[in-house]
Amino acid sequence: MPGATLSRWTMSYFAAACLMLLAGQGLMVAGYGYPAADMGAPETLVLVHVVAIGWLSLLMAGALLQFVPVLIARPLVGGHLAAPALMLLLAGLGFLVAGFVALSGAIDLPLLLLPVGGAMLLAGFGLIAGILAATLFAARPLQLPARFVAVGLACLVVAVLVGATFTLALSGLGDGALFARLVAEGLGLHATLGLGGWLSITAVGVSYRLLTMFLLAPEVERRTSRVVWWTAGLATGLVAACIPLVALSLPGASILFAAALVLALAAVALYGGDIRQIYQARKRKRAELNIRATFPAFAALAVAVALVNVPAVRTGETVAAVVYLFVFGWLTGLGLAQLYKIVAFLTWLEAYGPILGRAPVPRVQDLVEEGHARILFWIYYGAVVAATVALFSGMTDIFRGVACLQLVVTVALMREFIRTRRLSVVPAALRAPDGMVRPHLFLPLSVPRR
Repeated sequence: MPGATLSRWTMSYFAAACLMLLAGQGLMVAGYGYPAADMGAPETLVLVHVVAIGWLSLLMAGALLQFVPVLIARPLVGGHLAAPALMLLLAGLGFLVAGFVALSGAIDLPLLLLPVGGAMLLAGFGLIAGILAATLFAARPLQLPARFVAVGLACLVVAVLVGATFTLALSGLGDGALFARLVAEGLGLHATLGLGGWLSITAVGVSYRLLTMFLLAPEVERRTSRVVWWTAGLATGLVAACIPLVALSLPGASILFAAALVLALAAVALYGGDIRQIYQARKRKRAELNIRATFPAFAALAVAVALVNVPAVRTGETVAAVVYLFVFGWLTGLGLAQLYKIVAFLTWLEAYGPILGRAPVPRVQDLVEEGHARILFWIYYGAVVAATVALFSGMTDIFRGVACLQLVVTVALMREFIRTRRLSVVPAALRAPDGMVRPHLFLPLSVPRR
C-alpha cells in the first residue's frame, strides 16, 4: 500500500485487546464462568464480556481505525477521538465487570456499576461508530468491503443499546415486564448481533480487501460477494426485528431467528466460494503464514454456522460448544492470524516508511519468523478443536486442561508480536539504518501538536 498512513492509536487498541484475551483465557483455566458455572451466571457474563468487548471488539475497532481509510482511499475523520474512545471502553468494561461481580455476590459492590459501565461503553462505542461512520459517509458511494463495515457498525449500535438496556434491568433501575422479558429471552439476540453482526460481518468485509492485498489477487467485485452482503444484512435485520417482538411478547421471533440462521449459512457458503476464488487468482504463489493460518478459522466459521442451524444444537448447553468454536476458532483464530501480519506491516511503516528510498530497508516479511509461529498456530487450532469436543461431551476438567494449553500458545504468539515490534528478527545489517524510527511497543511515538 504505497502512501499508507498510520492510525496513531491502533497498536494501543491491539495491546489492550491482547491483554484482555489473556485475561479471558486465564479465567477459563481458573474455572471461572462456564462450564464451571451456568451459562447465565454472573461469572459467565464476566468471562463473555472480557472476551467479546475486551478482546474482539477492541481488536476490531483498532483494525478499522487503520484499515477503513484503506478501504475507501480517504483519511480518517475525527481520528483524534480514538484515544478518548479507548479510555471510555476500558473504563466501561471495568465498571461492567465489577457490576457482574457484585451481581454474583462475591464482593459487596453497588449494582449501579452496571449501568455506569453500560453508559461508558455506549459512549466509547458511539465515538468509534461516529468516527468510522463519518469517514464512510464522506466516501459515498461505498465499495463493497466498506458496505460490509457499514452493516457491522449498525449491528454494533443496536447490540450496545440492547446491552445498555440489560444493565438497567439487572441493576434494578429498569423495572417492569418489558425489561424482564428482554433479559430472559433477548440475551441470544444480543450475542448474535455482537458476534455475528458487528464482529463477523465486519471481519468478512475487511477480509475481502486484506486477502486480495496480501495475496496480490485482482480486486474484483463478484456477484456472489454482493449476494453475501445482501444475505448477511438481511439476516442481521431479521435478528434485530426479533428484539421488539420479544420485548412486547409478540409471536414470530423464533421463526425470524431460524430464518436468519438459514440466511447466515447461505452467506457463509458463498463467502467460502469467494475466498477460494481469491486464493486461486493470487499472483503470490506461496501464501504467507497469516493467510495459511486463516484457513482453519474459515473452517470453524462454516462448521459453527452449520451446527447452529440444527435445532437440537440450539437447545440446552450444547450451544455453548458451538459458541466457543465460533469465538475462538473463527473470530479469535482470524484475529491472531491477521495480527501476525498487521503488526509487522504497521511496525515496518512506522520504523522504515519514513526512510524508504533513502537507505536499504528490510522487507515486511523480514520482521517475522514464520517457522516458530506456524507450529504455534497448529497447536492453537488443535486446542480449540479439543476444547470444543470437551464442551460437547461435558468434560470440564479436560476442557480446562486444553484451555491452559491454548493460553500458553497464545502467550507464545504474543511474544512473537513483541519480537516484531522490537525488530528482533530483522537482520542486523538492515535493522537500524540512519534515520530509522524505533517504534514504541504500543504507544504512539509522540503527541501531535494542535
